[in-house]
Amino acid sequence: MRFEEQLLMDLKTEMTARNERSRRIGRRLLAGAAVAGLAAVAAVAVPLLTGAEPAYAVSKNANGTITVELKEFRDAAKLEQDLRDLGVPAADVTYLKPYTKCQDDRGALVGGEYDTPEEWRESVHYKVARPGPKGFIIDPRYVRKGQTVLLEFTENPKGPFKSQLNASVIEGPVKPCVPVHDPTQLG
Repeated sequence: MRFEEQLLMDLKTEMTARNERSRRIGRRLLAGAAVAGLAAVAAVAVPLLTGAEPAYAVSKNANGTITVELKEFRDAAKLEQDLRDLGVPAADVTYLKPYTKCQDDRGALVGGEYDTPEEWRESVHYKVARPGPKGFIIDPRYVRKGQTVLLEFTENPKGPFKSQLNASVIEGPVKPCVPVHDPTQLG
């Protein structure tokens, strides 16, 4: 075998070895990319399917009040149950789109209608729910047996807060919310 033939044989052997290494590395990269892709899909899909990220957080405060921190407008029925578990006899939670509110007559207001802002600030409606440092503070002491606290959260796309709250306490049966335009909101 001449030198040129030996050199050609060595070159073919080296090229075959390089191609094989390249294929192994390519397969490893492809397998790694597939695993990374599956992990990314799982990171997005698992919370969506399992509800791992809660729509809200509730916590009982030392003074008996309850802090509600909304993250998303969903799971109203679960929030109602969580509030019952923390001492609110009955709650009706409604999530509304921007520039809407529930119709005015959803039931008999505890204490009747109020004519002045001073009367309103002294009412249970004003005291039962108010803004807090991490969301809304609900005070179950202002809701008696046979009464329901209405919590109507309206999305607030233009304001500094994600939502605004309209709270009231109803005596007896509560009518379902019928969303209507709210002229007090800009838009």
